[in-house]
Amino acid sequence: MAEVVAYLSRGGITMIPLLLSSVLALAIVIERAISLRRRKILIPEIISVVESLDRAEDIKLAVAICEKNSGAFASLILTGLQNQDLSPVEMREVLTDQGRQEVRALERGLPALETISGIAPLLGLLGTVLGMIKVFTVISRQGTGQASQLAGGISEALITTVTGLIIGIPALIMYNHFSNRADNFILDIEKYTTKLMFKIRMLQKTKDAVQ
Repeated sequence: MAEVVAYLSRGGITMIPLLLSSVLALAIVIERAISLRRRKILIPEIISVVESLDRAEDIKLAVAICEKNSGAFASLILTGLQNQDLSPVEMREVLTDQGRQEVRALERGLPALETISGIAPLLGLLGTVLGMIKVFTVISRQGTGQASQLAGGISEALITTVTGLIIGIPALIMYNHFSNRADNFILDIEKYTTKLMFKIRMLQKTKDAVQ
């Protein structure tokens, strides 16, 4: 622990925002890893209901199952079921509007993670500049004989640069990973939503034919 504190103190003041950035990035990664699990997003019970929706009586069961669950998938399917009497065009508009709202939940935290991946190396570069300013200040006042002070300034410059990259590179990798996962979930949700619209339309045609 003492070594970590000493390492951070050698990096200068820019290590404070770098440390905060690393903590925030780690928190976002853990939260997204938990939230963006496939079974948590694409709930198997709801998928089964959509796949087996063949009778008007099945709609009540589907509504009950969707109301028991939370999340973007359950919310969109429930919206489609509750607006089954709308025309296909009107239903698509309703689902599109609801979908835009639900996408926010799937992408929560990702803009912040992207910002950290870009700003961490810049903070490291800022630390480098500040460290080199100290070096040149020592040289201008005392010449090149103060080796320990020169080494301290150079060390600060190198530590912040390395720390910024250590934070920024994994943050960028995880941002791309979670963005791709969220996009895939959105495509899957659209697929099942479209299938639901088709089945509802078939049920309405069957009902009209009987009448």
